[in-house]
Amino acid sequence: MKDFKFNIDYVREQFPCLCKTVNGNAAAFLDGPGGTQVPVRVVNKINDYLYYRNANAHGAYKTSQESDKIYWEAREVFADFLNCSPEEVVFGENTSTNNFKLALGLVRTMKAGDEVLVTDLDHEGNRSPWRTLQDFGIVVKSAKVHPETCTLDFEDFKSKLSNKTKVVAVNWASNACGTITDVKKCIDEAHKYGALTVVDAVHYAPHKWIDVKEINTDFLLCSAYKFFGPHIGILYVKKEIGEKVKSIRVMANDNTDMPFKFETGTPAMELAAGAAEAVEFIADIGRKHEEFFTEGLRGLSGRRRYIVAGMMAIDAYEEPMAKRLRTELSKIEGLKIYGPPEGHPRTSTVSFTLDGVNANEIAKFLGEKGIFVWDGDFYAIEIVNNVLKLEEQGGLLRIGLAPYNTEEEITRTIEAVKDFCKIQEKLSLATN
Repeated sequence: MKDFKFNIDYVREQFPCLCKTVNGNAAAFLDGPGGTQVPVRVVNKINDYLYYRNANAHGAYKTSQESDKIYWEAREVFADFLNCSPEEVVFGENTSTNNFKLALGLVRTMKAGDEVLVTDLDHEGNRSPWRTLQDFGIVVKSAKVHPETCTLDFEDFKSKLSNKTKVVAVNWASNACGTITDVKKCIDEAHKYGALTVVDAVHYAPHKWIDVKEINTDFLLCSAYKFFGPHIGILYVKKEIGEKVKSIRVMANDNTDMPFKFETGTPAMELAAGAAEAVEFIADIGRKHEEFFTEGLRGLSGRRRYIVAGMMAIDAYEEPMAKRLRTELSKIEGLKIYGPPEGHPRTSTVSFTLDGVNANEIAKFLGEKGIFVWDGDFYAIEIVNNVLKLEEQGGLLRIGLAPYNTEEEITRTIEAVKDFCKIQEKLSLATN
């Protein structure tokens, strides 16, 4: 790869929110894992639909036909995003709802005593839907995590697979600590037992490119609001698997064709249009940086090529900043960074605790300085509260990078955390 230079000016000019100030400080949106900011073009796309093309589907008149076309074109965009066919792209309210619907559909292919395997790394959006199947007599098991590295215990994972395992649901990347799991390895093991596989890619999708064919999963979920889009969930369903699942629709519209059988009620076509435009934004980032990644793009063409190039550029830009953040913060006495060791695959999400301090105190301090971060368990309850046992100190402080963040914002954040620690030290001395 030739010397990489990211066009940060192009990216930042897409986001009006970046001009926001707090107490005289420019806002630094380091809250990406909770949802990114949205570029103007995405909002314009949604507005255009609602202003000029708003109609229900499958009508005999112009705006309805335009709606059908826009909705299908959104599937085509996400087919390029995921490397699948448009018939395998399902839209829904959000990932949690999509997962509940998927669980409801698959349980009808199972019997009491059958098993589902999840992991302790998972967000509740990938645990709760499957645990509800216990009401149907399904046994739900959870693979353990190495607490010292926040990585999946693969030996424990393998030990919990059997001929009774019908579904294996794993997350590709932890939204709590950024760990990336080798889901291809998990999928291959699950398929040895004939189990269906579900990949939660919600935290992975904003940082890395996705190829559902390469990992050979049966289902995959992600959410557009994590990568510059509106609040809509995307579910990939492998066609030959989806065709065997019973339709989950109202009786008056029991369409058994893919992908419609997985979509209930009137779709949010304006949100699908906006989500597709978010992917087009990623593709445009790719067009501006394609020259740096020609080797990795070999064999790719069209929009898919530019999407992958865009994600490669985002990854190449974010990771050095995240590494700098981890390196500098780890020098602070009493501060512990959670996640895998350097060299292990991870996203640009940095989570930590500070001895004797509730995470929310740090978040509020940074917020007053215009640095927006998250604190808590982030609905990754099992890993944060039960494995790491951080509930009493307010969970983790989480800093998450997006491609509109800057080196200057990273510097500000490091210095602000140091300032907070100095204040805490003075308070401690004053009370002793």
